[in-house]
Amino acid sequence: MIHPTALIDPAARLAEDVEVGPFTVIGPDVEIGPGSRLGPHVVVQGPTVLGARTRIFQFASVGEACQDKKYAGEPTRLVMGDDNVIREGATLHRGTVQDRGETTIGSRNLFMAYVHVGHDCVIGDDCILANQVTLAGHVRLGDFAILGGLSAVHQFCHFGTHAMAGGGSIITKDTPAYVMINGSPAQVHGLNLVGLKRRGFSKEAIRSLSEAYKLVYRQGLTVEQALAEIRARYRLPETEAFAASIEISTRGIVR
Repeated sequence: MIHPTALIDPAARLAEDVEVGPFTVIGPDVEIGPGSRLGPHVVVQGPTVLGARTRIFQFASVGEACQDKKYAGEPTRLVMGDDNVIREGATLHRGTVQDRGETTIGSRNLFMAYVHVGHDCVIGDDCILANQVTLAGHVRLGDFAILGGLSAVHQFCHFGTHAMAGGGSIITKDTPAYVMINGSPAQVHGLNLVGLKRRGFSKEAIRSLSEAYKLVYRQGLTVEQALAEIRARYRLPETEAFAASIEISTRGIVR
């Protein structure tokens, strides 16, 4: 299960059935859950917690010290849930004491080749980050977020649940839940209707979200006016999530 060329610090804690490939390095303060498989030439540094059934492919670097120049070796963390897949050459960094002290990643996420997750990011569940997506520090992704290949997200940006970015998008503003964006700089191009239908959203929810979207982007209202109108008209959790994702924006939403 553990290749003889792998280097595993005695202070690391691996479940009994973890597989570790040749020339992989696992440092101290690393915890790896059951059913996990690490390929060859993987580096995992700590403090880092990887949940059950984590799959890491060759040349990925997980839990390394971040690239923030303010970082001075503090014992910050990277914590991941279960069933995450980290493909070749991806880099996922720990947090900083200037923020949460932790990079937090949920479950069932796919990080394709050469993805970068910067310090203090918070990523939900069931997200897909295609090849060479780059998240700067302090970025937050909601559940089921999809980022097309070569997309880049500016630091401190929020990217809402079920939102989708086309390949090569440069995202410098907050992205509301359920919308599609594309371009450099990214602009909104409607709701993620195909994704919503595939994930079983009701016709009522999709219709209400479409109307709420028009209030924000098509009626010439201020953001405050649009949010008030959405909450006056609709009582669905989906429309509330859409409104809330706009309301919490600190950088302004993608227009």
